[in-house]
Amino acid sequence: MRLLDEGGLRALTLRSVAQQVGVAPASLYSRVESVDDLFDLALDTALADDPLMSEAIRKADLPSLMQAFFAHLTTHRWAGLVIGMRAPRGPAYLALSERMCVLLEQAGAPDPLGTAYRLSNLVIGSSLTAPMAPDEKRVTIDPEQAPTYARLHATHHISPQEILANGIKALLP
Repeated sequence: MRLLDEGGLRALTLRSVAQQVGVAPASLYSRVESVDDLFDLALDTALADDPLMSEAIRKADLPSLMQAFFAHLTTHRWAGLVIGMRAPRGPAYLALSERMCVLLEQAGAPDPLGTAYRLSNLVIGSSLTAPMAPDEKRVTIDPEQAPTYARLHATHHISPQEILANGIKALLP
């Protein structure tokens, strides 16, 4: 995970992992088939090792669980990108998915799985775009090209957490 947290997706290679653990790259092939397996392992390990996520999966209501997931993904920026490439199916992600579906069924959602997917997509997308929010306000919009957007943009308070909270609220039954 440290390789990914410090260097992003390109930093994770069989060679770099082998160097970190002090073995020959070829010896890793007895444990993993490809770098995709390393992504899967890192993704699930990062979630499982996050104490706030573990607590949220056990006890939180759905909005708090989604906020914790957002915080997790903004801490491990590579994780949202990996989820976009490979559906997470490790034990920690299955526990998260199960908890979301249980909470949505209990809340009476007519389509718990579809709502879970929508919530996940909102959180993942929000986490990927949150780092650019400070730049968003500094960029001026040409009012001749987009007059309504320019007017709204000039007065809007851009807060990724607020936008996420409102989006979660809108998706809940």
